[in-house]
Amino acid sequence: MALEQKVNDQIKSAMLAKDEAKLRGLRAIKAAIILAKTAEGAGGNLDEAAETKLLQKLVKQRKDSLEIFEKQNREDLAKKEKEEIIVIEEFLPRQMGADELKSRIAAIITSVGASSPADMGKVMGVASKELAGQADGKTISQVVKELLAK
Repeated sequence: MALEQKVNDQIKSAMLAKDEAKLRGLRAIKAAIILAKTAEGAGGNLDEAAETKLLQKLVKQRKDSLEIFEKQNREDLAKKEKEEIIVIEEFLPRQMGADELKSRIAAIITSVGASSPADMGKVMGVASKELAGQADGKTISQVVKELLAK
């Protein structure tokens, strides 16, 4: 079942249950899907990779906002962002654990022949493609820096 159909089904359920937090997150996903599908050159449909990338972008936006709201002691707004992150993450693939991520990145470093922090670009290019949807870019970047610094 396509992401858009899953979201529409859950919107109906959330409306019946009067679950405002879930409804807000689902509507954000639906709006992003519609924008992506109607964007110039999109062709009116999204493949699974594009859907995953879209969801990751939504989570990242909310995490950035959450960080700002927490710095400004706006717990009311931070709570809404946390709720939406939980709803959006339900549609993302399982995220890798720290140990699994380190071992995969170590293998990538070996395969591209990287040996110093100067090779970070080569490693990030491969790691970002291979680990798309399984870990966020910020975490991947931190692990790559850590492993190349050794």
